[in-house]
Amino acid sequence: MQSNCDERKKLMSVRENIIEFKNLLNDKNCRLIAVSKTKPIELIQEAYDAGQLDFGENKVQELREKPNQLPGDIRWHMIGHVQTNKVKYIAPFIYLIHAADSLKLLKEINKQAEKNDRVINCLFQVHIAQETHKFGFDETELIEILKSDELKSLENIKIIGLMGMATYTDDLDQIRIEFKSLKNTFYSIKSKFALPNVEMKELSMGMSDDYSIAIEEGSTMIRVGSKIFGARNYSQ
Repeated sequence: MQSNCDERKKLMSVRENIIEFKNLLNDKNCRLIAVSKTKPIELIQEAYDAGQLDFGENKVQELREKPNQLPGDIRWHMIGHVQTNKVKYIAPFIYLIHAADSLKLLKEINKQAEKNDRVINCLFQVHIAQETHKFGFDETELIEILKSDELKSLENIKIIGLMGMATYTDDLDQIRIEFKSLKNTFYSIKSKFALPNVEMKELSMGMSDDYSIAIEEGSTMIRVGSKIFGARNYSQ
């Protein structure tokens, strides 16, 4: 009986957290991506029942399994690094790939999108953090790809914006500087490039620890997990 009661409290907490974020974002041009990685179907369903439609996963295997167990109108976001040999598993249904970080990956997404007779929306991942282990283009690489004929030939993808992750630090000024840098890159691309498969409209930045700064700096998508579902289960 106690375990059932505890589980019910967790479900209520998820609902309340979703409602709180929706109220926070109500008058802002920013969408909540509920990061549901490692979380059970029951908690995702609870978030959905509270009105949440956008969910983010960072592992292809987990992302493959969840859609069949949940409502069909959920918009699934791939927010983690994607290996080219796994794109085929998510190509039939993925709503948005946040971490397009190489031309090789973009070509594979285009190939699999064509096989599924669809256009897959993607974000360029830009490296803005001080940590070297994070993925993403630097600004020079980004401009080179935007100028390339190879990108123009990819008719089954659409680049709709940029994604970046700030340095994991307590230095809020550093985080703000990095988000400003990404925003400046976003508007620079938006003003300089007019391509059939590029339309700068989404800026995905901000997670559980820095989303408030990201919103202030113009984020249109925040990726929040622990503030909704609780601490991540690292055993999974």
